[in-house]
Amino acid sequence: MPEIKDHITGFLARSGTKLVGFCDVPKDLRILEIEESFPRVIVFGFSLSKSVLETIKDRPTLIYKHHYKTVNWLLDQTACHLVRFIEEQGKRAIAIPASQLVDREHHEGHASHRHLAQEAGLGHIGRHGLLVHPEYGAQVRYCSILTDLEFAPDEKVEADCGTCRNCIEACPARAITEDGVDIFRCYEKLEEFSRVRGIGQHICGVCVKACDGRH
Repeated sequence: MPEIKDHITGFLARSGTKLVGFCDVPKDLRILEIEESFPRVIVFGFSLSKSVLETIKDRPTLIYKHHYKTVNWLLDQTACHLVRFIEEQGKRAIAIPASQLVDREHHEGHASHRHLAQEAGLGHIGRHGLLVHPEYGAQVRYCSILTDLEFAPDEKVEADCGTCRNCIEACPARAITEDGVDIFRCYEKLEEFSRVRGIGQHICGVCVKACDGRH
C-alpha cells in the first residue's frame, strides 16, 4: 500500500496533527508490557503553546501543567482514532500512551517516543535527552503507534546541538552537561516540583522552553 503514508498523514492533519514520521521498529527498542511483535511505527507530535511556555521561569507553572496534560490527552485521543482507522484497513495496531510510566525505577514508559521519533526522521536527540525537532526544538509532545501496516521508513535527520548550550544554562537541577543529562539528578528535581502545591506530577518544562529550535 504505497499510498498509505499519505492516508495516515491526511488523517492526522484533519485531527490537527501535522508532525508525523514513519520508521521500522529498531531492533534494540525496549518495549515493556507489550509481548506481541510489530514491525513498524508511526510517530506523531503536537507542538506546545509558546505563550504557555513563556510562563515558565525556573519551575513548572499550573497553566503549564494543565496544558501538558491537555496535549497528552489530545495525543492519546488521536492515537485511539488512528488505531481504529488502521484496524478498519484489516491491519493490526496498538498505541503507546503519550505519558505513562511503566518502570518507575528507570523512569521508562512502554517505549521511548523520543527515540522512535528520531528513527522516524522527526529530529535528533539533544543534550537534554529530548527530541529536537528542526522547527520546534524540544517544544513538542509525541505519541507512537506500533503497527503491521506496510510502508517505507522516512530518512533520519543528521543533526546535533552544535554550540547551543541553552538547556545547560537553564536547567534548575544542573543535570545537563555537554555530554548529556544525569537522569537521576533530573528526576530528583522533578520529585521536588511534584510536591509543589497544585503540581502533583513529575514535570518541569524549563529545558523545553529553552530549546525552541532557533539555534
